[in-house]
Amino acid sequence: MDLAFTPEEQTFREDIRAWVHANLPADISHKVHNALRLSRDDMQRWAKILGKKGWLGHGWPKEFGGPGWNAVQKHLFEEECALAGAPRVVPFGPVMVAPVIMAFGTPEQQKRFLPGIASGEVWWSQGYSEPGSGSDLASVKCRAERQGDKYIVNGQKTWTTLGQYGEWIFCLVRTSTEGKPQTGISFLLIDMKSPGVTVRPIVLLDGEAEVNEVWFDNVEVPAENLVGEENKGWTYAKHLLSHERTNIADVNRAKRELERLKRVARAEGVYDDLRFRDEIAKMEVDVVALEMLVLRVLSAEKSGKNSLDIAGLLKIRGSEIQQRYTELMMLAAGPFSLPFIEEAMEAGWQGDFPGGITADAPLASTYFNMRKTTIYGGSNEVQRNIVSQFVLG
Repeated sequence: MDLAFTPEEQTFREDIRAWVHANLPADISHKVHNALRLSRDDMQRWAKILGKKGWLGHGWPKEFGGPGWNAVQKHLFEEECALAGAPRVVPFGPVMVAPVIMAFGTPEQQKRFLPGIASGEVWWSQGYSEPGSGSDLASVKCRAERQGDKYIVNGQKTWTTLGQYGEWIFCLVRTSTEGKPQTGISFLLIDMKSPGVTVRPIVLLDGEAEVNEVWFDNVEVPAENLVGEENKGWTYAKHLLSHERTNIADVNRAKRELERLKRVARAEGVYDDLRFRDEIAKMEVDVVALEMLVLRVLSAEKSGKNSLDIAGLLKIRGSEIQQRYTELMMLAAGPFSLPFIEEAMEAGWQGDFPGGITADAPLASTYFNMRKTTIYGGSNEVQRNIVSQFVLG
């Protein structure tokens, strides 16, 4: 196992760093580094900048318009973007549904959908979870009935991240109730502007509607929007989830937020407290260990070996680290992290709470928001069972 980057890879990193520095808008970077609210325009603006360069689909092979980078190059690109303060690429289009369309879609579907994803012009949402069907995804009930050359879709999806911006949604739908639950699921692409689609925001603790309910009431979907074969959607869903759970680990954001934790600690005068420094040191060790785990996978891929089947393990450790650094930032700021006011999160305002710095304002919002990480993408309890069964034996 070789975890050292080659001179060519270091040159690649420097080229990426220079390009990101020259093209990432300063106002967006400022928001990311300070955990301020990113608007739809902010996220879409960066996506289109990457799309124009051909890097929004940075993990895509050349035959589909991507750069054809290897696993190490993709990792270095993601790391440099994160450290520079670039928004995390909204993954539902380029990271999740695009690989499914590439692997299982028809040539017509590839020509129709991939260009809009690659350019950042079309915003995709994910329609997987339902009330009662989260980690137990095979129990989905949203129904699609074939009627001639179309499907009629009825049901509900929930926790649809940024669904209020969605233009298209990929959904797991039930097309059969015979046999095992996994055998009756299909993978359908649905235009969210279709009659009968209703998006209802779910307002969270911080006043944001990051997630949504999506309802389907007799929504007509052309049969040509079925990906692959009917009732084989579970196979395609597993292909997608391997991308999602590795993406959720997000070690590059953890490295950036570790530096933010240090900045907050210094500003609040607790960086020199030995006990608090111990906590920062333990966090740094965890981040490095997660990075080494990611690099082990990359090393295996680079050498042509089968990569380790540890997507669930990456998700577990990555999500726990995300929660821990938000906790430590709250501890560092103490009472100054308490203002839980929408204006504070938006503009770094501390109101009538003297002594705090503007960097403290979003801390409570981020802390509460990150409570989700050990639940979404398959709860950590379920992921541990999967790891114990398939990795440990």
